[in-house]
Amino acid sequence: MPASSLRRAAVALLATAALLLVSGCSFVVVGRPSAAQPPASDIASAELGVVGATDGPIDTLARNALADLETYWGQQFPEVFGREFVPLQGGYFSVDPGDVDPGAYPQGIGCGSDPREVEGNAFYCQAPDAPNSDSISYDRAFLGELSDQYGRFIPALVMAHEFGHAVQGRVGYPDYSISVETQADCLAGAWTAWVADGQGEHSQIRAPELDEVLAGYLLLRDPVGTSISTEAAHGSYFDRISAFQEGFDVGPVACRDNFSAQRPYTQGAFISPEDAASGGNAPFQLAQRFAADALPEFWTLAFDQVFGETFAPPTLEPFAGTAPACAGDELDLVFCAEQDLVGYDVEDLVGPAYEQLGGADYAVITAASIPYALAAREQLGLSTDDEEAIRSAVCLTGWFSAVFFDNELQAADISPGDIDEAAQFLLSYGTDPSVVPDVELTGFQLVDLYRNGFFEGAAACDVGV
Repeated sequence: MPASSLRRAAVALLATAALLLVSGCSFVVVGRPSAAQPPASDIASAELGVVGATDGPIDTLARNALADLETYWGQQFPEVFGREFVPLQGGYFSVDPGDVDPGAYPQGIGCGSDPREVEGNAFYCQAPDAPNSDSISYDRAFLGELSDQYGRFIPALVMAHEFGHAVQGRVGYPDYSISVETQADCLAGAWTAWVADGQGEHSQIRAPELDEVLAGYLLLRDPVGTSISTEAAHGSYFDRISAFQEGFDVGPVACRDNFSAQRPYTQGAFISPEDAASGGNAPFQLAQRFAADALPEFWTLAFDQVFGETFAPPTLEPFAGTAPACAGDELDLVFCAEQDLVGYDVEDLVGPAYEQLGGADYAVITAASIPYALAAREQLGLSTDDEEAIRSAVCLTGWFSAVFFDNELQAADISPGDIDEAAQFLLSYGTDPSVVPDVELTGFQLVDLYRNGFFEGAAACDVGV
């Protein structure tokens, strides 16, 4: 998709006057820790029926989530949409496609579908002339596999997403598939924040589990290189987790208002056969060169056109296992103010991240950007060695990435999946004290800071704009 169709005034480098007036560098604060919450109680199957359900843990988690979703939307729907919430009329259906008893589903599952058709999936169905319209159906075996990989909250998350579609079925759907799906992610995020705040009677989530939730979305994204206009497009990894975090941070009103055709998305098709063949990834050494070229180009422009100052690029120095003498021995990302030196460890961090994330060239650039942003803060007369500085550097990396994504830089072209790789890097490596030292930020919070910078620009990053 042409870059011009995805331009964001809030982050475009040449549109300084349009920067959002957001003060400070915000990040999400999860509600009370689980130890302070009363234990969640399972809802009895007699109180909320799920056709075909067992007494197993997946059906229990799903049923608990559905009960709390009914409560949440019963409360929120009138405030957000100005009318009473009508409970789902078609019911709920649980299926193990590998062991189906047809007698348990005399009219099929959602909209009369064969129970086996839900294999590897969950769906909301609304078809007024079909049986079981306005219902949610799910493959409990598939949800069990997701739960084993990405944590116990995943079945609840899937229910929340499908319930989001039920909300849309009552108020109308956005125009495009990707907007429909990401709005449902946003609505799921709003409910999850309510649960995190201890409001759910039957569902709970602990702060570390939010990292698992974001990790789980990687499996739920569209394949890298999928066109934004593809039928049934769901969104890139970053598109989906951004929508979820927006709902979590701001609430359902943001989900209602911010998913029009003008919403920017990072998903896109490969622009050449060569790009598709490489999966959009450059060789490791070339990724390092992109970082060395793009970072000084961005900050030179930013200082000139946003801050009205002149930027002096620091030295960018990769190292192998042993940090420069000016930095702590245990650090993989370093900024040494007196030497005006930025460094990153290719042996213990950036090289392994590149390989483990599947040749993630933009993970290399993201890693280098964080300490480079500290160098920019130093030249702006701002702190570089406290939690405020770290939060700001991650946010500024989001701003840099947005300008990179908008093709404002000459150093390199963006490829599909690059922004996904930035979020993966922060979630997978950012909580290591050798990467982001002396702060207690979860992966969820780091990605949220990056998202703020990507969508809101410098104004979100505590640099005086």
